[in-house]
Amino acid sequence: MDRPIFQELVPIPRVWDRMARVESRLLEVTQADTPFLTEIAQHLLSAGGKRYRPLLAQVAAELGPNAGDEPVEAGVAVELVHLGSLYHDDVIDEADSRRGQTSVNTNWTNTVAILAGDFLLARASEVAAPLGEEAVALIARTYAVLCEGQVSELVFAGDVSHGPDGYHAVIGGKTASLIRTSARLGAITGGADRDAVEAISEWAWEMGMVFQITDDVLDLIADESFLGKPAGSDIGEGTMTLPVLLAAGGPDGDRIRTLLDEGRPYAQDSIDQVIDLTVKGGYIDIVLDDAVERIRVAERAAGRIPDNELMPVLHDLDQYLLDRVASARR
Repeated sequence: MDRPIFQELVPIPRVWDRMARVESRLLEVTQADTPFLTEIAQHLLSAGGKRYRPLLAQVAAELGPNAGDEPVEAGVAVELVHLGSLYHDDVIDEADSRRGQTSVNTNWTNTVAILAGDFLLARASEVAAPLGEEAVALIARTYAVLCEGQVSELVFAGDVSHGPDGYHAVIGGKTASLIRTSARLGAITGGADRDAVEAISEWAWEMGMVFQITDDVLDLIADESFLGKPAGSDIGEGTMTLPVLLAAGGPDGDRIRTLLDEGRPYAQDSIDQVIDLTVKGGYIDIVLDDAVERIRVAERAAGRIPDNELMPVLHDLDQYLLDRVASARR
């Protein structure tokens, strides 16, 4: 996790005490009876990661009076769902690397990656079970929505005609749903009242959408040293993000479709030209304006929480996402 940055954004010692326990518990619950499976299940854990979802669970737990062991378990459960989905995503995308390491499917096999992903998802349900029926149902429902988002992404692969509505459906399922669940489950296990639970859930949904939108923008404007992968990797995988979809509906749409009609694997020169047409057309700014408006909606939702001492923290987490884009553009 990029801990120094997030510690500045979330200057609450209790949150970081619980995050340390989340890390320990992740190592505990990914132990299997078979050492080989333990090695695979912990492969991405050792690579680090932002731990954004368990962090949101710990932040949201501060809305209630019971920020103890249960929010830690909530954070572990949502991170296990995230990790399991990444193992499966890498098989689908035929990815070679993840978090600067060789992906599980490349290091071992697709079969091993799928089974390890299933193991992590099973452990997520096991961790959530003592938190109560609502927690288990929420984890299960969220993974179902995540799968729907993934299927929609596969249906839309290589297609530039599904437009913003299709794009928002995909990222809502694949990204925002689990981010919302992270905050919601943290608030529930922290003992927050229902109004606060609903408000933080709405905040987290919008922030989940912004999280993915800004990530997709970075794929087009940042260089490989920033991204840890080549720019335009989304296009290379057939995933057409919002700026590209908007560009395809604009004056340069015919040229973009011609460049992509060659089929995958796309030549790097074709990807570079699509990026150039998208950036020069001003579509990055249009998409970032949408992200800013979503942040406004998120902050209005957070404002509904009575005596909300977390407002500055939530605001800083909002701004962090946009600041990542700004730093990549310099």
